Amino acid sequence: MDVILREDVDKLGQRGQVVKVASGYARNFLLPKKLAVAANESNKKIVAQERDAALRREAKDKASAEELAKLLGALKLTSVQKAGESDVLFGSVTAKDIADLLEKQGYQIDRKKIQLDAPIKTLGEHKIAIKLHREVTAEVSLSVNKEEEAQ
Repeated sequence: MDVILREDVDKLGQRGQVVKVASGYARNFLLPKKLAVAANESNKKIVAQERDAALRREAKDKASAEELAKLLGALKLTSVQKAGESDVLFGSVTAKDIADLLEKQGYQIDRKKIQLDAPIKTLGEHKIAIKLHREVTAEVSLSVNKEEEAQ
Protein backbone atom coordinates (compact mmCIF):
# COMPACT_ATOMS: atom_id res chain seq x y z
CA MET A 1 0.00 0.00 0.00
CA ASP A 2 1.33 3.46 -0.89
CA VAL A 3 1.04 6.18 1.78
CA ILE A 4 2.21 9.78 2.07
CA LEU A 5 4.01 10.52 5.33
CA ARG A 6 2.71 13.52 7.27
CA GLU A 7 5.51 13.33 9.86
CA ASP A 8 9.07 12.02 9.88
CA VAL A 9 8.98 8.32 10.78
CA ASP A 10 12.19 6.59 11.86
CA LYS A 11 13.46 3.93 9.45
CA LEU A 12 10.66 4.73 7.02
CA GLY A 13 11.02 8.21 5.58
CA GLN A 14 10.62 11.98 5.83
CA ARG A 15 7.50 14.16 5.83
CA GLY A 16 5.91 14.39 2.38
CA GLN A 17 7.51 11.22 0.99
CA VAL A 18 5.45 8.56 -0.76
CA VAL A 19 6.44 5.15 0.63
CA LYS A 20 5.23 1.61 0.08
CA VAL A 21 4.34 -0.21 3.31
CA ALA A 22 2.42 -3.31 4.28
CA SER A 23 -1.31 -2.66 4.34
CA GLY A 24 -1.62 -3.87 7.96
CA TYR A 25 1.13 -1.47 9.10
CA ALA A 26 -0.64 1.39 7.36
CA ARG A 27 -4.15 0.47 8.62
CA ASN A 28 -3.16 -0.35 12.20
CA PHE A 29 -0.39 2.10 12.94
CA LEU A 30 0.31 4.91 10.46
CA LEU A 31 -3.24 5.95 9.57
CA PRO A 32 -4.80 5.89 13.10
CA LYS A 33 -1.89 7.92 14.53
CA LYS A 34 -2.18 10.38 11.62
CA LEU A 35 1.44 9.78 10.66
CA ALA A 36 0.42 9.09 7.07
CA VAL A 37 -2.47 9.36 4.62
CA ALA A 38 -3.41 7.16 1.68
CA ALA A 39 -1.58 8.14 -1.50
CA ASN A 40 -4.15 9.61 -3.88
CA GLU A 41 -4.18 12.83 -5.90
CA SER A 42 -6.20 14.95 -3.47
CA ASN A 43 -4.06 13.89 -0.50
CA LYS A 44 -0.88 14.62 -2.47
CA LYS A 45 -2.07 18.19 -3.02
CA ILE A 46 -2.98 18.64 0.65
CA VAL A 47 0.38 17.28 1.84
CA ALA A 48 2.22 19.52 -0.65
CA GLN A 49 0.42 22.57 0.78
CA GLU A 50 1.28 21.51 4.33
CA ARG A 51 4.92 21.01 3.37
CA ASP A 52 5.08 24.48 1.76
CA ALA A 53 3.55 26.04 4.88
CA ALA A 54 6.04 24.17 7.08
CA LEU A 55 8.96 25.35 4.93
CA ARG A 56 7.79 28.96 5.16
CA ARG A 57 7.38 28.66 8.93
CA GLU A 58 10.82 27.04 9.22
CA ALA A 59 12.44 29.84 7.19
CA LYS A 60 10.77 32.47 9.37
CA ASP A 61 11.92 30.74 12.58
CA LYS A 62 15.47 30.43 11.25
CA ALA A 63 15.59 34.12 10.27
CA SER A 64 14.44 35.23 13.73
CA ALA A 65 16.96 32.85 15.36
CA GLU A 66 19.80 34.30 13.24
CA GLU A 67 18.76 37.82 14.25
CA LEU A 68 18.73 36.84 17.93
CA ALA A 69 22.12 35.13 17.50
CA LYS A 70 23.64 38.43 16.30
CA LEU A 71 22.30 40.21 19.38
CA LEU A 72 23.51 37.49 21.74
CA GLY A 73 26.94 37.38 20.08
CA ALA A 74 27.67 40.92 21.26
CA LEU A 75 26.45 40.19 24.79
CA LYS A 76 28.86 39.93 27.74
CA LEU A 77 27.51 38.27 30.88
CA THR A 78 29.13 38.55 34.31
CA SER A 79 28.58 36.18 37.19
CA VAL A 80 29.96 36.79 40.69
CA GLN A 81 30.56 33.60 42.68
CA LYS A 82 32.25 32.57 45.89
CA ALA A 83 35.62 30.97 45.21
CA GLY A 84 38.39 29.37 47.24
CA GLU A 85 42.10 30.17 47.38
CA SER A 86 42.94 28.31 44.15
CA ASP A 87 40.23 30.14 42.14
CA VAL A 88 37.93 27.13 42.15
CA LEU A 89 34.27 27.92 42.75
CA PHE A 90 32.54 26.60 45.85
CA GLY A 91 29.49 25.86 43.74
CA SER A 92 29.18 25.99 39.98
CA VAL A 93 27.57 28.04 37.22
CA THR A 94 24.85 25.96 35.56
CA ALA A 95 22.60 26.44 32.54
CA LYS A 96 19.85 27.72 34.84
CA ASP A 97 22.19 30.41 36.23
CA ILE A 98 23.07 31.50 32.69
CA ALA A 99 19.38 31.57 31.72
CA ASP A 100 18.71 33.80 34.75
CA LEU A 101 21.54 36.16 33.71
CA LEU A 102 20.11 36.32 30.19
CA GLU A 103 16.65 37.03 31.60
CA LYS A 104 18.04 39.99 33.57
CA GLN A 105 19.39 41.31 30.25
CA GLY A 106 15.92 40.96 28.71
CA TYR A 107 16.33 37.70 26.75
CA GLN A 108 13.94 34.79 27.35
CA ILE A 109 16.06 31.73 26.58
CA ASP A 110 15.06 28.25 27.73
CA ARG A 111 17.79 26.68 29.86
CA LYS A 112 17.59 23.51 27.78
CA LYS A 113 18.93 25.43 24.79
CA ILE A 114 22.09 26.40 26.68
CA GLN A 115 24.74 23.83 25.85
CA LEU A 116 27.21 23.18 28.64
CA ASP A 117 29.34 20.05 28.61
CA ALA A 118 29.67 20.34 32.37
CA PRO A 119 28.86 23.04 34.93
CA ILE A 120 31.47 25.81 35.07
CA LYS A 121 33.62 25.49 38.20
CA THR A 122 36.49 27.90 37.52
CA LEU A 123 36.92 31.65 37.37
CA GLY A 124 37.64 33.47 34.12
CA GLU A 125 36.19 33.92 30.66
CA HIS A 126 34.04 31.18 29.18
CA LYS A 127 32.27 30.84 25.82
CA ILE A 128 28.73 29.48 26.11
CA ALA A 129 26.93 27.95 23.12
CA ILE A 130 23.17 28.52 22.87
CA LYS A 131 21.28 26.46 20.28
CA LEU A 132 18.51 28.76 19.07
CA HIS A 133 17.48 26.69 16.06
CA ARG A 134 18.45 23.40 14.47
CA GLU A 135 20.94 25.26 12.24
CA VAL A 136 21.66 28.39 14.33
CA THR A 137 23.91 28.48 17.39
CA ALA A 138 24.87 31.67 19.22
CA GLU A 139 27.96 32.10 21.35
CA VAL A 140 27.80 34.23 24.50
CA SER A 141 30.78 35.37 26.53
CA LEU A 142 30.53 34.69 30.28
CA SER A 143 32.93 36.18 32.79
CA VAL A 144 33.00 34.44 36.18
CA ASN A 145 34.45 36.70 38.86
CA LYS A 146 35.37 36.13 42.48
CA GLU A 147 33.07 37.57 45.11
CA GLU A 148 34.93 39.97 47.40
CA GLU A 149 34.26 39.10 51.01
CA ALA A 150 32.95 41.89 53.25
CA GLN A 151 35.35 42.68 56.04
